[in-house]
Amino acid sequence: MTKLHDLFNEQGQSPWIDNLKRGFLTSGGLEGLVDDGIRGVTSNPTIFQKAISGSDDYNDQFKTILEGEKRSVQDAYWDMVVDDIEDALRVLRRVYDSSEGRDGYVSLEVAPSLAHDTDGTIASARNLHERVDEPNLFVKIPATEEGTPAIQQMISEGRSINVTLIFSLDRYAAVIEAYLAGLEAYDGDLSEVASVASFFVSRVDTEVDRRLEAVGSDDALAFRGKAAVAQAKLAYRLFREKFSGARWDALEARGARVQRPLWASTSVKNEDYPDLLYVDNLIGDDTVNTMPDKTVEAFMDHGTVARTIDEGVDEAQATIDGLAEVGVEMSEVSHTLEDEGAATFSKSFDELIQSLTDKADDLTG
Repeated sequence: MTKLHDLFNEQGQSPWIDNLKRGFLTSGGLEGLVDDGIRGVTSNPTIFQKAISGSDDYNDQFKTILEGEKRSVQDAYWDMVVDDIEDALRVLRRVYDSSEGRDGYVSLEVAPSLAHDTDGTIASARNLHERVDEPNLFVKIPATEEGTPAIQQMISEGRSINVTLIFSLDRYAAVIEAYLAGLEAYDGDLSEVASVASFFVSRVDTEVDRRLEAVGSDDALAFRGKAAVAQAKLAYRLFREKFSGARWDALEARGARVQRPLWASTSVKNEDYPDLLYVDNLIGDDTVNTMPDKTVEAFMDHGTVARTIDEGVDEAQATIDGLAEVGVEMSEVSHTLEDEGAATFSKSFDELIQSLTDKADDLTG
């Protein structure tokens, strides 16, 4: 047993890994992580860009695709990514079955170019769910203004969704509403529908700290490294409020599952901060923490297994209020981060397609 097992068994938090690459699958590395207590996998365009461009693991398949029936480079990308996702789904299926659908999910994101295209996102998410017809697939949809209606539509069709790129409490509230409304519209078995809401953490501190340093006063600088954890604690409070009461009770009676908060972007970006700042301080039941490899290793080595998610909630609210008083508005921070997040994934995707285009020229002469 590892601390990852303790995290789930003692505190009800599911540790997932934020990485997926072919070598992980062919070497048995993912199997080993599942044995160690990892209960799910998340991926995104940046992860696949690093995986495919950074190794030769995909060359043989890529060349075979190009030499077969006429396929575009982008078609080849999706073929390779879907193969990795399907292999990971098989590895995680035992977790899905043993947990009765609580965990064991693997996430695949729609094309980042669709972040502001509601109809395109709906069509893409539907296509991915039909192409990868497995119960433990999460299709990731960004929580942009245009993405939120797509989330509701997919839930209303009984499709499981990982909502990504959440940076603010207001947007999180809209995501919860989309989930609840989608469940209410679905006339099938609600117990077969699952969702997580991926609340990004470390990037919040990066942007807030940048603004605090621009202000420069002692009062402002005292808030460095505090915004992200504070906002996540308030998000958990909102989660508990929204998934209670008559409206939720009616859905739960039909078999509905809560949409668990998922803490994403949990590796520290500032080396002056403790390496488990966004893990040790956000532990609580009905949550997920998806961690990159090094953060998983760090938690297994020196993480603390204890409930912390609802400690200091009043202090967390005071932190958010104090940030406004020194001139840092979280609404502006979240808007910046949402735009940057979507742009970063689009850039990674474009760079990968260009890299594959260059590789196609090399492989085919």
